[in-house]
Amino acid sequence: MAKRDYYEVLGVARDASDDDIKKAYRKQAMKHHPDRNPDDKSAEEKFKEAKEAYEILSDDQKRAAYDRYGHAGVDSSAGGGGFGGGQGFDGFSDAFGGIFDEIFGGRAGGGGGSQRVYRGADLRYTLEISLEEAARGIEKTIRIPVMEECGVCHGSGAKAGTQPKTCPTCGGAGQVRIQQGFFSIQQTCPKCHGSGRIITDPCGECHGAGRVKKQKTLEVKIPAGIDEGMRLRTPGYGEPGVNGGPSGDLFVEIHIKEHSVFERNGDDLHCEMPISFTTAALGGEIEIPTLDGAAGIKIPAETQTGKVFRLRGKGIRNVRSGHHGDLHCHVVVETPVKLTDRQKELLREFDACCREQGSAHNPKAQSWMDKVRDFFSS
Repeated sequence: MAKRDYYEVLGVARDASDDDIKKAYRKQAMKHHPDRNPDDKSAEEKFKEAKEAYEILSDDQKRAAYDRYGHAGVDSSAGGGGFGGGQGFDGFSDAFGGIFDEIFGGRAGGGGGSQRVYRGADLRYTLEISLEEAARGIEKTIRIPVMEECGVCHGSGAKAGTQPKTCPTCGGAGQVRIQQGFFSIQQTCPKCHGSGRIITDPCGECHGAGRVKKQKTLEVKIPAGIDEGMRLRTPGYGEPGVNGGPSGDLFVEIHIKEHSVFERNGDDLHCEMPISFTTAALGGEIEIPTLDGAAGIKIPAETQTGKVFRLRGKGIRNVRSGHHGDLHCHVVVETPVKLTDRQKELLREFDACCREQGSAHNPKAQSWMDKVRDFFSS
């Protein structure tokens, strides 16, 4: 049977980059791997076919020969699609190193007797601040729990006067080689969990961990304009690494307390502004709060509930652009309560006077009633 085009096997274009070829091979190999498809001869053949295609196309010289002469240009060096020629397990390990790290917790192929180095875990801290602090910016002092080197055993995990012993299972490498189907990989040692050492007499302070939990004080600078849910990254303030690995990062996540007056929407602020019935009808001037102090607003006569007054530049400063948002004041006409008999009498006189003038004083009510009549008559 004639061999399929190698680019077709991997499902890539002829001008595909090395990374695209590697990604395509990973996808095909994981899909058709014999361990995932036991007793499936078709899947095994496709796996071998993808392996052969990758061996050729991942090698610049072989790929150039294949592009020029086709299969005839590489038959002598392609290894017939088997596992003996070409790049062998070096190419396979190169393509699958990251995948095996995730699946098996170890590094595929390639030997090596050094201990695994791990980056420390990231930490998250939720910091609650007020709206005013978010608007103006502030420095906060926080205390975070961290794991630090034990001061008694100096990180060895062993009791004073003793030393950890080399793991007899992995010989101190932290990894063991295991057979998976017809290829072998390295996996984290189950005895020492990758450390390469066994502690027979653990330290009484850290109980063999080599690290103890402590509280660290840290100054965090909150920039002006920061918003709900934003995170500040402080590199190196997370958990320390393992076997000399780098420390993780600290992410400070911002939570803004609910404000008694303002509601934030992006860089804009919104607030309700209650005014009296008299002020709404006759007009007047009122004072409203802003984050920078009080501001005066002139209320025109015959103002209705829902009217919005916009104060430009009285919102929040954008944390990136520095541009200030606006303050939107929403008018709410307040109905008088706890009226005296005299006040009620005056309002009844006022209502009777308005009714004598027809709908001139209540255009919205009249318009609404007209719509209701049209609705029921249709």
